[in-house]
Amino acid sequence: MAGKQNPDQRRRELCNAAIALLASEGIKGVTHLKVDRKAGLPDGTTSFYFRTSAALIRAAANRIADLDLADLTAATRSHTRGDGPSAAAGLARLVIRSGTGARLARSKARYELVMPSSRDAGLAEAFSHNQERFLELHRDVVAGLCPAGTDQDLINEKAYVLMTFISGLMLALARGDRTIDSAAQLLGIITAMVAAAPEASHRERVTAVDR
Repeated sequence: MAGKQNPDQRRRELCNAAIALLASEGIKGVTHLKVDRKAGLPDGTTSFYFRTSAALIRAAANRIADLDLADLTAATRSHTRGDGPSAAAGLARLVIRSGTGARLARSKARYELVMPSSRDAGLAEAFSHNQERFLELHRDVVAGLCPAGTDQDLINEKAYVLMTFISGLMLALARGDRTIDSAAQLLGIITAMVAAAPEASHRERVTAVDR
């Protein structure tokens, strides 16, 4: 019966169920039978499409990555490269939305896979491309908010600092912390962070340290 369904759609349904289980029970709670029950499908359906637990978890990771990429694309679609205010607003909306609804479950599931991905090349590959896109978005935000002619090394450093802060905030949101709870509030913080970062060039700071 399972084979008569649209295979791609069925895999997405199963992966969505696995993501929900990752969010609520952790990686040890994702079994073939539990995914069947979560998806409301006959026992054995999940094992038909994903023969092993490793294959199921990797498929869920790829599904998370696909959904993340769709969100990243939507967040960056409305601005051109170097348009800092628009890019910053898109980033702020993306982050706050990660703490609500289905995106919150996805955030929790993603963090459940972070440590295992350091030991599993398949899981790591699922997230690596999006990580580059996420860093690129941060560079766009910083470049657009900095004065013209800002040293590129300094832009890269600010982007790294901002991304580290945003990653921590997304983890806090996944854990239920709502200290920052609106895109407008976050946008103000992003703008202030970029403006407050030191304006000395990377080379000037390295020279000062070496003296």
